Amino acid sequence: MAQERKAGLLRRTSSSKKPLKEKVVLMYDEIFTKDDPAKTNPRFWDELFLMKVNLEYLEAKLTSLDGDEVVMIKENINSLFHHCVQALEEEHQIKVVNALQTLCALFRGVHQKNKSATGFDIINMLVGFDKADLRMKDLMESLDGLLCGDGSESLKSLCLKLLLCLVTVTDNISQNTILEYVMINSIFEAILQILSDVSSRGQHGYDAVVLLALLVNYRKYESVNPYIVKLSIVDDESTLDGMGMVVHQALTEYNRQYKDKEEEDHGGFFSTLTNMVGSMFIADAEEKLSVQTNEAILLALYEAVHLNRNFITVLAQSHPEIDMAATPVSTLPATPTTPLGTTPPSLDMLNNPELPLDPNLQTSNLLITFLKYSSIVMQDTKDEHRLNSARLCLIILTCIAEDQYADAFLHDDNMNFRVNLHRMPMRHRKKAAAKNIPSRPLVCAVLDLMVEFIVTHMMKEFPMDLYMRCVQIIHKLICYQKKCRVRLHYTWRELWSALINLLKFLLSNETTLLAKHNIFHLALQVVNLFNMFITYGDTFLPTPSSYDELYYEIVRMHQVFDNLYCMVLRVSTNVGQWKEPASKVTHALVNVRAIINHFNPKIESYAAVNHISQLSEDQNTQTRSAQLQSWRAGV
Repeated sequence: MAQERKAGLLRRTSSSKKPLKEKVVLMYDEIFTKDDPAKTNPRFWDELFLMKVNLEYLEAKLTSLDGDEVVMIKENINSLFHHCVQALEEEHQIKVVNALQTLCALFRGVHQKNKSATGFDIINMLVGFDKADLRMKDLMESLDGLLCGDGSESLKSLCLKLLLCLVTVTDNISQNTILEYVMINSIFEAILQILSDVSSRGQHGYDAVVLLALLVNYRKYESVNPYIVKLSIVDDESTLDGMGMVVHQALTEYNRQYKDKEEEDHGGFFSTLTNMVGSMFIADAEEKLSVQTNEAILLALYEAVHLNRNFITVLAQSHPEIDMAATPVSTLPATPTTPLGTTPPSLDMLNNPELPLDPNLQTSNLLITFLKYSSIVMQDTKDEHRLNSARLCLIILTCIAEDQYADAFLHDDNMNFRVNLHRMPMRHRKKAAAKNIPSRPLVCAVLDLMVEFIVTHMMKEFPMDLYMRCVQIIHKLICYQKKCRVRLHYTWRELWSALINLLKFLLSNETTLLAKHNIFHLALQVVNLFNMFITYGDTFLPTPSSYDELYYEIVRMHQVFDNLYCMVLRVSTNVGQWKEPASKVTHALVNVRAIINHFNPKIESYAAVNHISQLSEDQNTQTRSAQLQSWRAGV
């Protein structure tokens, strides 16, 4: 049946008769001849838009044309485009719907046929050079009017689908020359209107946010993009809240799907079998738990956070955390089938600006939801798709860590949250129970996420750039704590241990990693983090005993730092490409080596006098504490 539909067959016939075709297909065939179809039938275009569109046939017909045929029927395709735009002004809604769908087929079919052609060739084939400015202006004005008008929700949805189709017909959005007309004839205000209105947002918010994110990325580094300029100055609270609600709901839906899949896999036959035979199926379990990520929404969140400082306040707005599985789903009105399959997640919450208040409900916000999403995505970075998704999550977190207002909110001790981050299954640790998670400032969850990434991604395909971003985020947060003298009650020892183990991994895999990465850059960032704790820790570490724990970790793992020093000294004294970066690490290790060189002889002396083969942490602490004050004075 699908093949018959694509061929435009109305029904099967006996072999002695010609197959019957739909009338609309016969009319398409007339367009794909060199003669003007309106010459023999003056009402041709009026009749065409009263008939149901056969998208498959029209697209297939366009892509099947050879070069000579394209030149021969260019005028007819230009005329079809022109009459589609004219039909958008019709009062008859069926004509408008059919015109929108025909435009979708035109954009897709022409681009599919002319992938190797320049953007100007495609514009000429679709619209014609001489009339392109006027035709595209009329098209964009009609779409703007339909989106902002009082028409049906289905019609508005189809307008957005057409715009998404127009934006995504090329793999590289910046090569889509026809978008120049979308830049000139802006629909930015129409998108904002959709996001600011509760009802429209519930119906079309997802498509509107994705469309805006894509338009913002059109030649963003090559020329002035009006969508970037306008997005950066939006200060309307309802619009920003609407954008945040759409992003929050999409990420929440992903988190819910992952949680459901996790519970399904752990509660069924697979879980029983795994318990019987051990952990040999862990890789399969991870594969089963894979849920399709949503880079479009991540991109929208990045652009909002990166471009608009006012959006930072939206990240922090608290509301009750509702179990999405228990929330009744409202039925969205049916929309006409379109060639672009951008299906938004369930957006029923967006119809309700007032959320039920229940003192027993845990409060949440967009940032918490994003952190949970990131903890899922960052578990598996083995394939390029999920690696890019994790990279985008870390870029967004970098933008947040660089913002002063966001840092103030993250570190606010009066606003504590219980954030249940997802942790990668590992043989040597148990899964933490959700009920045991303490309520803490959100910065603790960010640091936990960074520590989790550091610990779980030391592998053969080492994601160097992700590690660099991870360490940079930690550095930015500590800089804020130092500057504002925020004494965060956090288990710093876990972070120090993770960083030391990272250095140990770099040392163990020096040869392999140096073939691909500049590991000295990462080692320098890690050592500089320790230097911040050593030099400025008295301004942000919570208690004097925190210093003891820091020194204990450094002395306990002194072999790692000694080996690192030997390695960078060896590389920096030889001629080679890594000479300069290695020498920087050598200089950065001065503080750490001073601590090790001071305390190690004292600890060894104490152990020898008391006939102890290995000191406990308490004994180490006592030995250090007795000398710490005099040593600091000497330094």
